[in-house]
Amino acid sequence: MTQLPDPSLAAARPAAQTRLLTTSYRGTFIAVMFLVCLFNFGDRSVFAVLGQTLKSEFQLTDFQWGLLSGPAFGALYAIAGIPLGRLAEYKSRVRIVAACTAIWSLMTVACGLATGFFTLMLARFGVGIGEAGFTAPTNSLVGDKFPRQRRASSVSLIMLGTPAGLLTGSLVGGWVAAEWGWQAAFFAMGIPGIFVALLVVVLLREPDRGLVDGTPKPTTPPPNFAAFLREAGRKKALLFVILGGGMVGFASTSMSTYMPIFLQRVHDMDVRQASTFYGPISAGSLAIALLVGSFGADWLANRGDARWPAWVASFGLALAPFVYWFALTTPSIAIASTLLVLAGAMLMLFYGPTSGMIQNMLEPRMRATGAAVFTMLNTFFGSVLAPPFVGFISDILASRAFAGDFAQQCPSGLPPKGAAPDIVQACSAASATGVQQALTIAVCASFLACAAFLLASRTLRQSMYEAPGTS
Repeated sequence: MTQLPDPSLAAARPAAQTRLLTTSYRGTFIAVMFLVCLFNFGDRSVFAVLGQTLKSEFQLTDFQWGLLSGPAFGALYAIAGIPLGRLAEYKSRVRIVAACTAIWSLMTVACGLATGFFTLMLARFGVGIGEAGFTAPTNSLVGDKFPRQRRASSVSLIMLGTPAGLLTGSLVGGWVAAEWGWQAAFFAMGIPGIFVALLVVVLLREPDRGLVDGTPKPTTPPPNFAAFLREAGRKKALLFVILGGGMVGFASTSMSTYMPIFLQRVHDMDVRQASTFYGPISAGSLAIALLVGSFGADWLANRGDARWPAWVASFGLALAPFVYWFALTTPSIAIASTLLVLAGAMLMLFYGPTSGMIQNMLEPRMRATGAAVFTMLNTFFGSVLAPPFVGFISDILASRAFAGDFAQQCPSGLPPKGAAPDIVQACSAASATGVQQALTIAVCASFLACAAFLLASRTLRQSMYEAPGTS
């Protein structure tokens, strides 16, 4: 059955375009993009799970690991995000997603061929460039295929690939690494992604801009980036939503990057055990957040006040740090796991509502740019700033917790081979304290993001984009 916002649209669009609004095609679109999202985050997850293994393999400090986890990936991701977002306003978004999926999958395979810090960094650069082409085109495609009241929930269905990817990457990565080595773990996640890129090309088609809104097919070039900046300056709610969504990245990336290391150090796990806990914790918290945050915000906004998406986001961000503090300090792994799921769900409640608000405040040919700017800021605060910050603070706090010269007696935070048992225990305890305390500091960034969403709620209703014929 074809679902159209306006009966006159059927006559105005070719049959091939109206078919893109049918229930069956929308289901295919969500399913394929779900798989793309799964491998997007699965490739990130396998890298996080292998953190302690790669630190030992290449003798890396926490700060060096932070550079690999963050700037090596995030700098190129952030830099490439805006040009790819702008490209998505002009060119086929479907082809951009397919090409970028193939690139990041090949670069994940290249991570498995790394021989040291610098070659691993180069491969991570490539992963960052590829993954930068996912969020903006995807959000823009959702804006053209789904009506306003279903955009946050539709994005959330695609983004359920995030917890699925984290679970797949952590479990497959941990199991494969334990059986065949860390190199094989990268191959196991990278190679299938290439075939998913082919699925995008074969099964998906490019919709006209503004298709579901009933706007005429554009005949002029899309607004330039300066026009988008003017729109953001005019709509304060848009500005604060993008800024708040960006700042969440600092807390969320800190936790996702260092949680496997935290589990190994603080709860004395090996790589397979840590991956077994990390995957379900991350997947569970994200699945809850995406479903509750997106569908809940859509439901509340449609039946009450349009400001509910911003309020839902700020509610979770205000509570998350308190739950994280208990989760990070309890000695019980059972209690810690439960609290980490709850805290992560609260922290990530913002994602679906944020994507929906950005799409709903912008005209169709600015939506990819809006999503790209949000992703760039989230990546900058998250991948570029957070991992090196946490690693740097962790090294300092571990040194302070060690009764002696930590740098000399525990090079790279690890006891030297053949060290006495008391030195091994002291190095391990200091390293555990360092990462534990660094993470309790990093999650406080959530409070700043909460304030931004509350400021956005003040003018959110006035900032909504009205499609032709709806005002």
